[in-house]
Amino acid sequence: MNQVTFSPKPLVQLSSTPLLAMPATKRLLPTSPAMAVLTDFSQVMPQSVTADTPIDEAHLKMRHGGVRLLFVMDKQAHCIGAVTSKEMIGARRINLAMQQRNLSREDITAEMIMTSWHKLSAMPVSQLGSLTIEDLVLSMEAFTDQHLLITEQNDNHELRIRGLISASDIQSAVDKDINPVPRAKSFAEICQVITGHDL
Repeated sequence: MNQVTFSPKPLVQLSSTPLLAMPATKRLLPTSPAMAVLTDFSQVMPQSVTADTPIDEAHLKMRHGGVRLLFVMDKQAHCIGAVTSKEMIGARRINLAMQQRNLSREDITAEMIMTSWHKLSAMPVSQLGSLTIEDLVLSMEAFTDQHLLITEQNDNHELRIRGLISASDIQSAVDKDINPVPRAKSFAEICQVITGHDL
């Protein structure tokens, strides 16, 4: 029986100041498939917090993760809602939760200020697959949220969130070289921004 001997290769010292490899910036056209702007949770881990997470802790997680939306999960790993940076930064929902429950700010949790699952807007991934970015934006003209959830059925025919699309991601992907370009805060606004730039 032959034994192959392994000889480790020596490591090298850097010979000059290195650059870092970076992913290429996605430059998309309005005619590109809408799937190209999907943050796909089969490839990217979704950011979430438990329902009882204090809002300041949730906001910190949001900032460290570089996201503007966190999913709120119950103990059975079901998504019971979502909280966005708008709710975290804005005082209205936080103040309302404090008044209704007679609590101080540090006692307010993600569940108390989230948008509940039955009020979230979604599109099946099968429908998204047939749209271009332009089709998606125009069909969302009256949609005032910044995030659209994309859903699918898993192998057990249970509904799950496959990913999400944000208005700002669409705008970044299809931005023309026009300055200054106003930053869209919702799908309704991005429809105005993009259609105002010869979509």
